[in-house]
Amino acid sequence: MPTINYILKDGSRRSVDARLGTSVMENAVRGNVRGIDAECGGSCSCATCHVYVDDAFFERLPPPDEMENELLDGVASERLPGSRLSCQLTVTADLDGLVVHVPEAQSV
Repeated sequence: MPTINYILKDGSRRSVDARLGTSVMENAVRGNVRGIDAECGGSCSCATCHVYVDDAFFERLPPPDEMENELLDGVASERLPGSRLSCQLTVTADLDGLVVHVPEAQSV
């Protein structure tokens, strides 16, 4: 079972054992990770699951599609090169150890 490491706003780390085939957002919700609000429940319509993917893992992910790109343009925290919506990131064995940072502000 892969592990996802969520770096919280205060710098602390929350590690969650993730189920293959689920999203990074679903595992955050299941693991009670603060700061990933997931208001739309993972339907890619609210951007409240915005995370910054650590550089070491960014190239392992498929690029965001058009809908995700549009939502990332309106996130509450600054959009950075590693910005992704965690509802669009599917957990695979290759992502074991994934590190994502929760932005300072999540909801607008």
